[in-house]
Amino acid sequence: MASTPSGVPDPSPELLSRAGAVRRAAMALGQASDDQRRQALSAMAQALEQATGTIVAANAADLEAAAAEQLAPALVARLRLDAAKLSGAIDGVRQLVDLPDPVGRRQLHTELDQGLVLERITVPLGVVGVIFEARPDALIQIAALAIRSGNGALLKGGREASRSCAAIFTALQKGLAASAVDPAALALLTTRQESLGLLKLDGLVDLIIPRGSNELVRFIQDHTRIPVLGHADGVCHLLVDRAADLYQALRLAIDSKTQYPAACNAIETLLVHRDAAAVFLPLAIAAFAAAAVELRGCPLACGLGVAIAASDDDWGREFSDRILAVKVVNSLDEALEHIARHGSRHTDAICTNDPEAARRFLAAVDSAGVFLNCSTRFADGFRYGFGAEVGISTQTLPPRGPVGLEGLVTYRYHLRGEGHIVADYASGKSRFTHRSLPR
Repeated sequence: MASTPSGVPDPSPELLSRAGAVRRAAMALGQASDDQRRQALSAMAQALEQATGTIVAANAADLEAAAAEQLAPALVARLRLDAAKLSGAIDGVRQLVDLPDPVGRRQLHTELDQGLVLERITVPLGVVGVIFEARPDALIQIAALAIRSGNGALLKGGREASRSCAAIFTALQKGLAASAVDPAALALLTTRQESLGLLKLDGLVDLIIPRGSNELVRFIQDHTRIPVLGHADGVCHLLVDRAADLYQALRLAIDSKTQYPAACNAIETLLVHRDAAAVFLPLAIAAFAAAAVELRGCPLACGLGVAIAASDDDWGREFSDRILAVKVVNSLDEALEHIARHGSRHTDAICTNDPEAARRFLAAVDSAGVFLNCSTRFADGFRYGFGAEVGISTQTLPPRGPVGLEGLVTYRYHLRGEGHIVADYASGKSRFTHRSLPR
């Protein structure tokens, strides 16, 4: 197989053929009606429910293989897909059915001159390529979002989730086959060669979304000309301010770390204002010990009872495990500087009853999610009411944060005239009115 200087192989003829088929099906899907896409999602949800036993059994086989290979606990946690978690993913598909159609919205309606009218209309992106590690439920979320927004999708799960993904994809295809949407709009890639070839499908794929480790995301960003949407790190912080309700802060800290430690929106560093530290840290140490969380502290935190000293590498590290770095800060400014230096612009939170401290934190922290008095675990497309998410973006330009339907559409300008020509305006014969019209 031929390779480029970057070491990424050219896509095989088979992959080019499959991607072309997805592209053609996506063009038809983009013209499908709202009702047709809604019905397709309902059929997908029903097929997933009917295949619950098969999917859960396939996931159990994946988990057994993961145990034999001694995969990292964080990866195993993301891999697990029991009946309850699958049911939640199916609920997300049905929630998407009820959301407004993101396609065909008129965002701009302007009369440039009499009989010359400009519109800006939302349209699907085309084809998205999604590469994800573990997380077989991500296959459900992404496929449903793609169909609802009128996009085709090339989907590549990790080797560790191969059985789960195959069972899920079979059910999704069965659902689409029972609808008006061509099942060819979705394709499941299964080999490393295909995932590498995907990176060179510019012209056939419009956007790549990686969901996985820092190494995976960085590799994809460095080896493709296709736009990439995602985040490499999830280094989230919770600041316990001097004016915090300390028992509320403790609940938020425990939930933000332990509700799902492997999640990218779990906190990795707990910042505690020095005026609250003497009372708060003994409470936190006991609570985190009960939750089997290892604390690694700065010298001041260790002086207040944290047993393990943090290394320089622990600040800005995504543990994805029951490990939490703890730092005592002298001021809000020091906390803001720490987050700016070590954060990943994912999600950061403050617990405080001081309106001015809250205002400053919300205004100063440049992250996709900045929260006040609530858990960082709320940074999620389903919890935001998006139905699901294709991933979380920490880039500055939109889409930012959990990316749902709105992040999978772009727009076109439509201009309708009656023989208008620019020469008439250059000569002064005609003049622009630029009058806003109802959308």
